Amino acid sequence: MASSDPAAPRRFLALWFPFLPSDRLWLAQGHGLSPEAPLAFVEKQRGAMRLVSLNRAAVEAGLAPGLGLADARAIVPELAIHHHDPVADAELLDRLADRCTRYTPMVAVEPPDGIMLDITGSTHLAGGEGPLVQAVQGHFADWRITVRLAPGSSAEAAHALARFGHGEAGGEQVAIRALPVAALALDPESELALRRAGLKTVGDVLDRPRKVIAARFGPASVYRLERLVGASAKPIVPRSPAPRHRFRRRFAEPIASHDYAIGIVRELLAEANLRLVEEDLGGRAFEARFSRVDGLVRHLRVETGLPTRDEAAIARLFDERLDSLADPLDPGFGFDSVELEVLQVQSLKPSQEDIEGEARSDSPLAGMLDILATRLGRNRLLRFGPNDSYIPENGQIPSVALDTPEACIWPRPQVGEPPVRPLHLFDPPQRITVISEVPDGAPRRFRWRRRLHDVVRQEGPERIAAEWWKGSDDPLGRDRLTRDYYRIEDSDGRRYWVFRHGLHAREVASPEWYLHGLFA
Repeated sequence: MASSDPAAPRRFLALWFPFLPSDRLWLAQGHGLSPEAPLAFVEKQRGAMRLVSLNRAAVEAGLAPGLGLADARAIVPELAIHHHDPVADAELLDRLADRCTRYTPMVAVEPPDGIMLDITGSTHLAGGEGPLVQAVQGHFADWRITVRLAPGSSAEAAHALARFGHGEAGGEQVAIRALPVAALALDPESELALRRAGLKTVGDVLDRPRKVIAARFGPASVYRLERLVGASAKPIVPRSPAPRHRFRRRFAEPIASHDYAIGIVRELLAEANLRLVEEDLGGRAFEARFSRVDGLVRHLRVETGLPTRDEAAIARLFDERLDSLADPLDPGFGFDSVELEVLQVQSLKPSQEDIEGEARSDSPLAGMLDILATRLGRNRLLRFGPNDSYIPENGQIPSVALDTPEACIWPRPQVGEPPVRPLHLFDPPQRITVISEVPDGAPRRFRWRRRLHDVVRQEGPERIAAEWWKGSDDPLGRDRLTRDYYRIEDSDGRRYWVFRHGLHAREVASPEWYLHGLFA
């Protein structure tokens, strides 16, 4: 892991993918493309189709980004054309950054074609900086990705050396002095002014007084210069902070056994448990990553409703996740590393012990919820909680069960009193026809589903007015009508919850009746 010691000399490794779009196309189409055939990616700029990116053969043929398509075809008639797809390129760059996390957790993406690694404190894992650079180079070469790499004492130096350096001998500062002024990444006007003044390289600019450079070419030129030589270095901003709960196992030889890889996950769970015990924490989200030798990384993630350090329970969730995979975990030519990261941690509340000293779970359903969510999908397992609304059908709200693992507190009827709300609620309410003695009276008989029911007992009305402070969703205003609810019982002993929709003569001429629920 990258060192956190601020006094340690910083080391960075810049990766530049000069032919990222064409490499992406080769990965997608395989051997259907010839690397010797000139290839260009185009998009419409300023009303004309222009080249945006090229493959190596097109560059060697004399083409350059920004050239018009008509001019490019005049130079290279056999030029193959593809439309520029920056979204696909960004997705590939993000996948390449994922692969770099095997070397250091401090990985930053530099769109559209670069990645920056903070390798401070990580080089010993590969036997030194040189072997680490070779390992990264070989990894992408095996995947047929063209990459240029350069280490540096600052991110800016590594960035410039990867794009403009030519491997000059004599050390980093000598190589920086030999870079063209384009390595300063100034605006086109300032870069042109430097060249017209006879300053062709970074060394030429360094030989001039800083005040003169700032006065003539602007303060940005001095700022860029100091960043480049490391006088004013700035740390990179990684895609994610260095994880505190990541555990990795590397293998000297690739392992091709699926069961062995899962066994390693169980061992890493034990290591994670020790760390969590030290910090008095429990995990709620765990992710296992299986890195194959061909560069593919498979991710398996499980979540729990409550923080836990139960290794066996978490291992069962991983087993459930594996069994539910549509695409089985294929080791290919073997896994070269397995990782486990606790993505989400939370303080672990003390558990109550029973008379025999065994811990009692605050939520007996928590384990079952975890398993069902792993099988069915996290967002497919819901539970209902009370919602502050007078309208019965809006009195509950669904939420993801793992986000609300504790049981909700629902209003309970008084002891000895019948429930005021039915066990089963129809949504939407079902239309019924009612016979009553007076238009605004209680129902005496009603027809539901072609069957006539005689009312022998009734209680009500319970009047529920519309929530006037909320906007209306019904263009006819029917959700603004008052409801009069009745709890009724028919001659067969069945109990119903019905309501009259609208006040007679005041809101509507003839109110409609609805059956909203059934009591147990």
